[in-house]
Amino acid sequence: MVDLLSDAINVIKTNERIGRRECIVHSTKFIKSVLEVMKANGYINGFDEFKDGKFPKLRIALSNRINRIGVIRPRFAVERSKIQVYEGRYVPSRDFGVIIMSTPKGLMTSREAREKGLGGRLIAYMY
Repeated sequence: MVDLLSDAINVIKTNERIGRRECIVHSTKFIKSVLEVMKANGYINGFDEFKDGKFPKLRIALSNRINRIGVIRPRFAVERSKIQVYEGRYVPSRDFGVIIMSTPKGLMTSREAREKGLGGRLIAYMY
């Protein structure tokens, strides 16, 4: 596993497709932050951390609301005026789906970043 976020997103995508209610991924602070944004937007029901041997893991309660999800590679640096260009590229409609961005104020959706006048790096998309 080189990219733990990509691995976690693939596990979520696979378990959503086959209709499972929960899945287990590796735990990092970055993955927890991404899951917090997903939870705030209603794409997952919640998550909790537990120890599996000596490694921390996350149990994610899925909501089966995700149609498509993916990690954006490379992590493009985007100015606040160019956010809409990337929303058009990764999300099918303006009000349908979100792009998660890493900004100086933390992880947030592209819509929140535009409202606050922030730019940042693109992390993932989902709808």
